[in-house]
Amino acid sequence: MKPLFNPSLIKNIIGVLILLLLIKILWFAVEVAFFPAQGVDHTENKRAKPLYYRIKLTPNETPAPVVKKPTRPVGSIRDITLLGIYNAPDQVVVTIKYKGKTKVVGKGESVNGFVLQRAGNTFAIFTKDGKEYRVSLQSSKSKTGSIQTSKPSRQKKAVSPKGNGTEGEVVDVGDHKIIDRSLITHYTKNMNDIYKNIGIKDIKKNGKIEGFRVTFVKRDTPFAKLGLRRGDVLKAVNGQPLDSYKAAFDAYKSVNDTQGLTLTIKRGNKEMELEYEIN
Repeated sequence: MKPLFNPSLIKNIIGVLILLLLIKILWFAVEVAFFPAQGVDHTENKRAKPLYYRIKLTPNETPAPVVKKPTRPVGSIRDITLLGIYNAPDQVVVTIKYKGKTKVVGKGESVNGFVLQRAGNTFAIFTKDGKEYRVSLQSSKSKTGSIQTSKPSRQKKAVSPKGNGTEGEVVDVGDHKIIDRSLITHYTKNMNDIYKNIGIKDIKKNGKIEGFRVTFVKRDTPFAKLGLRRGDVLKAVNGQPLDSYKAAFDAYKSVNDTQGLTLTIKRGNKEMELEYEIN
């Protein structure tokens, strides 16, 4: 009977296996003895991170609090002084004093950011940055539609040389009239007296002012002596058109500094000029 396995072949296979096992054991011994446990046998040079410590050499002291210097707000409403008001249903104009200068301001116009919105008989309302500011005016009892001014300090009235107690005189010399300067001074300082003796109302065309109509003139007053009549329309002063409330106020303020005055009026359908000398 022929054997299933060749004994010499089996012997050779077993010998090879034993040889492989010895090689494996030998390699393991060399690995343990000469190689590191993990990775490559080297060390990485790292610079040590220095440690710093803050050392306070001075004793503990509480720092002095910082004191902020108070700053004055720029453009305060207190810088505005209300001198006069023209308050009509369709128009608001005020005269103010701002940083020593007199200005005329209409509704919607501004002074250093303060916008005039509306006015009553004794006050004006300004707005700035969404806030309202009320500026009061000490004035006498008034009617809407007239100009009001702050109550003036008591002053000695100018008396004409004739001694009749009137504030100056108006003299007709034919081609023109002579006005005593004391009369001009009185009315520029006492604006309410103007509206006791004469009434005026603006005239508009297409929404624009074309002049101011005289609604009444009190008898035997300086305004009657100036030659003005009821129904006259004041068109210009010294060639400057009276086409706005600002123009009217500017003319009113400057009249005390002039030597002569030319008033352009319209009487009926006729336009004429009234000449005045101021001395």
